[in-house]
Amino acid sequence: MKKILIPIDFSENANNAIKYALELFKEEFCKFYFLHAYQEGIYRSDAPISKETINEIIRTVGKESQLNLKLALKKIKNFSPNLKHTYKILSANNILVDEAEKVVDEENIDIVVMGTRGKTNDKKLTFGSHTLQVLKYVKCPVLAIPENYEFKEPNDILFATDYSMSYQQRELELLSKIATDNKSKIDVLYISDSNYLSLRQEQNKSVIKENLKNTKIHFIVTNDKNISNEIYNYIRNYEADILVMINRRHSFLENILFQDTVDKISLSIDIPFLALQNMRRN
Repeated sequence: MKKILIPIDFSENANNAIKYALELFKEEFCKFYFLHAYQEGIYRSDAPISKETINEIIRTVGKESQLNLKLALKKIKNFSPNLKHTYKILSANNILVDEAEKVVDEENIDIVVMGTRGKTNDKKLTFGSHTLQVLKYVKCPVLAIPENYEFKEPNDILFATDYSMSYQQRELELLSKIATDNKSKIDVLYISDSNYLSLRQEQNKSVIKENLKNTKIHFIVTNDKNISNEIYNYIRNYEADILVMINRRHSFLENILFQDTVDKISLSIDIPFLALQNMRRN
C-alpha cells in the first residue's frame, strides 16, 4: 500500500493538491495522511501572548485544527469515495517542515504531495516558503501542484537529468507506477553540449532503463547552456504534463531552486513538479 503525505493549510491551493493526488493515485491502494502543522497559527493569534495565556491559545488553535481537519476529511470522502483509499488526519503543534520530516520517517511515507504555494499565495514566486523548505529538507519525493491546475491524465512525463548521480530503486519504481497506471510516456532529457557519457553516467542511465522497462520511455539529448530555458521550452513544445528532476546537493535542480533569494528562481513551472530526493531510506 502506498503511503502519501499531504500537508494542508485549508487553502484552495491545498485543496487543489488533494484533488490531484486522489485522481493521480485512484487505481492504487493508498493511505493518505493529511497533516496540519499549526504552530505558526499560535503566534499569529490576535490575543496578547503571555505565560498565562499561551497554554489556552495552544489548546484553542489545536482544537480548531482538529475540527478543520475533520471537516476537510468529510469533504474529501464525499468528493472521492474510493474504496482503495484510507485516510488519517494529523494535527501538530510544530512547524511544517519539522513535522513533515517526522511523519515521513515514522510512517515510511512514499511521497509528499502539496501545493506550490499556500495561503500567502505570492504569485511572484514559483514556490512558497513552506514548499521550498519541504523540497529542500524532507528526505522524500515531493510532488508540487501549481495553483488552479486541473487534473488530467499525464500523457507525457519529462524526466530531466544529467545522469551524474545514482538513482534509488524505490523512487524509480514510484515514477514507473505513476507512468504505467496513467499509460504515460516518459521522456528522459539529457541536457549537455556533448553526446558523450562517462562510464558512471552510462551505468546510471542503465539503472533508469532497467527500472522503467515497463513504461514507454524515450531518451533524448539536447544542448543549451541555460538549463531552465531548455526545460521550459521542452515543456511548451511537447506539452509535458509532469516535470521530474533529482533534488540533491550539487544537482542542477538545486542550482535552479535554491538561490540566495527566492525571487531569483528562473524556472517557471506551471505543471506538476516531482522532485526525487534521491536519499537512501528503508
